Amino acid sequence: MALSKIERKTRIRKRIRKVVSGTADRPRLSVFRSNKEIYAQLINDDNGTTLVAASSLQKDVKDKINGLTKTDAAREVGKALAAKALEKGIEHCAFDRGGNLYHGRVKALAEGAREAGLKF
Repeated sequence: MALSKIERKTRIRKRIRKVVSGTADRPRLSVFRSNKEIYAQLINDDNGTTLVAASSLQKDVKDKINGLTKTDAAREVGKALAAKALEKGIEHCAFDRGGNLYHGRVKALAEGAREAGLKF
């Protein structure tokens, strides 16, 4: 019997997390994509703490993305995350796509973060 979408995504997520890990010097950029919104955070897996977070629900981002497509909104979230990270002195990170394909909104978020100065 074939795997459901959720089971397949969970397997992919576990496979990625075996390799990608965040440290204080190079945190993990974790992406979560729901049907309407997108969330991203930089995580230090050594301590289990979130260093920086951004989402399409934050007030400053929500004002910018009003009337944009979801892909353009994801790009703005990436830019907002990178700006916050650079304020805290974080320049490098490891990208964790969270079981999603590197396509569409996930790719747009990554490109937005790169445009704003985050390196991965």
